[in-house]
Amino acid sequence: MATQHEFKTEVKQMLDLVIHSLYSNKEIFLREIISNASDAIDRARFEALKDTAVLEDDPTWKIKLIVDKDAKTLTVRDNGVGMTAEEVEKNIGTVANSGTKHFLENLKANKDELPPELIGQFGVGFYSAFMVADEVTLLTRRAGDKNAATKWVSKGDGFYTLEATTKETRGTDVIIHLKDDETEFLEEWRLRKIVKKYSDFVEHPIAMDVEHSEPVKDADGKDILDENGKPLPPKTTIVEETLNSQKAIWLRSKNDIKKEEYDEFYRHLSHDYQEPFETIHWSVEGQAEFKALVYLPQKPTWDMMVQDNHPHGIQLYVHRVFITDSCEQLLPRYLRFLRGVVDSADLPLNVSREMLQEARALTIIRKNLTKKVLDTLADMQKNAPERYETFYSNFGAVLKEGLREDFENSEKIQNLMMFHSTALADDKRTTFADYVKRMPETQKEIYYLTAEGVANAKNSPQLEAFQKKGYEVLFLTDPVDEFVIPSIENYDGKTLRDISKGDVDLDTEDEKKAKAEERKAAEETNADLVKKLQELLKDKVSDVKLSNRLTDSACCLVDAEWAMSQQMQRMMKALKQEVPDVKQILEINPDHPLIGALRGVLAKDADSPKLADYAKMLFDSARLMENQPVDDPREFAKQVAALMAESLK
Repeated sequence: MATQHEFKTEVKQMLDLVIHSLYSNKEIFLREIISNASDAIDRARFEALKDTAVLEDDPTWKIKLIVDKDAKTLTVRDNGVGMTAEEVEKNIGTVANSGTKHFLENLKANKDELPPELIGQFGVGFYSAFMVADEVTLLTRRAGDKNAATKWVSKGDGFYTLEATTKETRGTDVIIHLKDDETEFLEEWRLRKIVKKYSDFVEHPIAMDVEHSEPVKDADGKDILDENGKPLPPKTTIVEETLNSQKAIWLRSKNDIKKEEYDEFYRHLSHDYQEPFETIHWSVEGQAEFKALVYLPQKPTWDMMVQDNHPHGIQLYVHRVFITDSCEQLLPRYLRFLRGVVDSADLPLNVSREMLQEARALTIIRKNLTKKVLDTLADMQKNAPERYETFYSNFGAVLKEGLREDFENSEKIQNLMMFHSTALADDKRTTFADYVKRMPETQKEIYYLTAEGVANAKNSPQLEAFQKKGYEVLFLTDPVDEFVIPSIENYDGKTLRDISKGDVDLDTEDEKKAKAEERKAAEETNADLVKKLQELLKDKVSDVKLSNRLTDSACCLVDAEWAMSQQMQRMMKALKQEVPDVKQILEINPDHPLIGALRGVLAKDADSPKLADYAKMLFDSARLMENQPVDDPREFAKQVAALMAESLK
């Protein structure tokens, strides 16, 4: 006879939390019930090591899904350890009182042999069934006890009934009576999809009876006709199929896995039709035990630059059971191009298994994962430089983000950086380390220039003095460089210096002394012109001064030492951000013929209207050399045409 009981521990509030708030999507219920079934089998296997009577007459292990569309029920059946009536009331009748948890605690207290690897640590996953069910029935019989079984029934309303019953086999049946609007979970395709997503690598087979229809044929393969000459209706058979692969490739030894198997799993994982660029497979023991299989893709995915609401690429499993692909704590954002799996049992999960707690084990896994990937890249850079450059061309811009995000590994990331430079062909890159090796003794800083591309960088007039000195300049052409490179104060004791900002002083003390008189004379000779240009261009530049960086060009625009660069301003504007109106500095080359000609015009007639036109053209030409648009292209073209016509008279 059934007896009614009331749930303990404020169960109505707890059930409401489980059903409506704890899980992010309803299909999770099947993962939880299957996980509990897998735990029950693992526990039975462990007990069978000491007591073979647990096996009874069924030495095989299986989880089975049973669909009854007429009754609108989905049953999850296992032949695991099962429960006694007392265990049912204790473990199912009380929310968050997991039998698995107590099992582990008892073994630990008794210093017994190592337990099986179980994941049901909180005992509320069972209640997720009420997200889709208006009633749940549990039939269970303890392994080794053929005389008694227990039936538990609840509508999730704060009450449940218990009664003694009979059950032919050991284990547990969870019978889920689905709500009218949840019958999709009776469809074969839906169940297959959920099992494939969450439980594909569960060690035990997850089976289901599947209906197959085959045309009726004779021995020659021809249709058999009825008395009316029509083909007989297809023959329907019911076949039990295993829905999960059970093949957790990451748990196998690397020596037993072929490249084709690695590649196949990568395609399954990433939905990428190409082979992986690199495969990293390893296991860690010690403070935190886990196994990882990580891939570097061949090419970036279209959504790699998306920072928000994007899967993080690494799927987290706990003993073959999929937990999440959005564990932000597992992998730093700058390694989001990785694809793979991490499987560990050392992670304390919260009640939903979907959101991981801040845990020491998780921190250890993250550190190991990051270190392994960075060490692999460093090894590739050293031993296969051309291969590494291919990788860097695709993912270097994302990897650089780590300079701002991961201070612990900043030095490693700096060593992995590569840049185009004045010393190399356009299709080659250099590292900081190689740059420093090539530095002449007189060079004290690492020089760089930000630009929208190598061609623009190489045409910049700001390079002239550095090239004359034989100083190499790195080209920073990735948009992210503007954000991350300033975070590097120095490399190998050498300060990083943006050559497009502030004053340039490349001369030694002896050279400064030798040029002192020459410099003083140039300042005196050009003082009036500098003052006039400052007056004429006061609305366009912050200052006009003689340049130390120009040798061939007449002029250039530079930023103040701590001003926002033009490249950064363009990016901010593209992002619809407010950008302060920061004027640049116009530097002129006192030795250039054009500057000499302007001095002549000024000396002849300080009030000549042509000076204003020439000053504007000088400013516009400087903007064009920096790949900046002129304010009025049509007016600039008219001025150039007029100047050409005058010179051709």
